[in-house]
Amino acid sequence: MSSTLKIGIIGGSGWLGGAIAQAILDAELTSSENLTLSYRRKQPTRFQGSLWTRDNQELADRSDVIIISVRPDDWPSLEVDAGGKLVISVMAGIRLDQLATQLKTGRVVRALPNAAAEVGKSYTPWVAPSALKDGDRSAVRRIFEACGSADEVAGEADIDYLTGLSGSGPAFPALLANAMMKDAVERGLSPEIARRAVVAVLIGTGRLLELREGCPAETVETFLSYRGTTAAAIEAMRAAGFEAAVAGGLQAAFTKSVSMGQSA
Repeated sequence: MSSTLKIGIIGGSGWLGGAIAQAILDAELTSSENLTLSYRRKQPTRFQGSLWTRDNQELADRSDVIIISVRPDDWPSLEVDAGGKLVISVMAGIRLDQLATQLKTGRVVRALPNAAAEVGKSYTPWVAPSALKDGDRSAVRRIFEACGSADEVAGEADIDYLTGLSGSGPAFPALLANAMMKDAVERGLSPEIARRAVVAVLIGTGRLLELREGCPAETVETFLSYRGTTAAAIEAMRAAGFEAAVAGGLQAAFTKSVSMGQSA
């Protein structure tokens, strides 16, 4: 992808849209003057040198690649003629055929980055029609590798499932962190110490899982084999339904992702 490629982000004023914009600028995939972003209410002040507009059709006309980063609820009212250009949707639930029909282009991609794109640590699965050209696939990979790591998956069912698993980004670890911090504070630790302890555990765990070749199950079994305090905690959590709760949550997210596409 050359620096002259023109990229537009519909919803560039949002959290995810803004994170993607910053990532592609930092990676020099495009230049500020070749980046167009749309907003709905108050014009943001970030990304000096780029064009901000409330007209999504103007954005599409100025762009070679159009990234759609709006809420799925806003999708039905999005009236844009992409004119056969490459469109990348980061909306949950909206299917490839819906994108192609409404936006008037067969060059469509569904992708699911998460909020960790803000710090270059998003995992982004994506899927495209089999006929999508190699050049377009390369552009998609470079955009989302600028945000972290990315994989092309086999089909839309994979994207629907991963919407809940990896699309959640920091939400599930944050849920765990909040529960741990709440317990620590209730037992008398100061909020500051509780936060530092929990954040250090999560950061250290993420780094270990990233660098070690073994799977998480091996780490769990290692601690269980010690028969110490951590083993006692793991066994109590499992007995309370920890794994079933996680599976139930992921199923609920998968069902919601499918239903969002059907209702849009």
